Amino acid sequence: MADMEEVKVVVAHHECATLRVGDVFLKIDAHQTRTDVEVEAMALAPVPTPEILWRKPPVLALAALPGAALGRLGEPSTASSAAWVAAGAAVRMLHDAPLPPWPGRGLDEITAHLDGECEWIIANDVLPADLVTRNRQVAEAALRPWTPVFTHGDLQVSHVFADGDEITGVIDWTEAAQGDALRDLATLTLGHQEHLGDVVAGYGKDVDLDVIRAWWSLRSLLGIRWLIDHGFDPSAPGGEVDVLRSQL
Repeated sequence: MADMEEVKVVVAHHECATLRVGDVFLKIDAHQTRTDVEVEAMALAPVPTPEILWRKPPVLALAALPGAALGRLGEPSTASSAAWVAAGAAVRMLHDAPLPPWPGRGLDEITAHLDGECEWIIANDVLPADLVTRNRQVAEAALRPWTPVFTHGDLQVSHVFADGDEITGVIDWTEAAQGDALRDLATLTLGHQEHLGDVVAGYGKDVDLDVIRAWWSLRSLLGIRWLIDHGFDPSAPGGEVDVLRSQL
């Protein structure tokens, strides 16, 4: 690393930052409990994860994964159909693994959080009330009891790496916990609905597509304020606002 001249900022906001120096990623997090979860989750997960090179709080050093992200929100995915199928199979492997020892958010907490975010979006004129109300109605289908599984918790398409048709690893495990399997599947396909069939085929189990669509609305509504507060634009092409509009 001493010979590396370029430091690339991958993501940065007031809570955490990720830098790339050559083939090393440096994650700096103000909340070390999140890093604790990430380290333990990667040790427990039965899917490929980045190698931990060292940890000196608040910095966690990880080796880069081979290949490239399966896609990016707002951009067409260039990954093959087979890679998306393989991603679904990897998610199924994770969900079939023993539960992590820490719980995730329960149904009542998620429902209260969703209602609060919808109220904030409308009160601050961030989005039209009818758009928010309709998506809140769609999201209702996800607010049902579920059998907890080992979930990644933030399985964005940019967190899954592939090399050709093979999944080489999954990054960013800070939100891993016991949770709803369909939330992971929905997060992976958010903004990439055209690949849902491939993911479900790889998952190899019947899933309720209406619940996945409900999670698209739910996750997008929950993300609006966070994105704004952290300097991101939820109305960027292909982003959360476009997902909400596509649900109408």
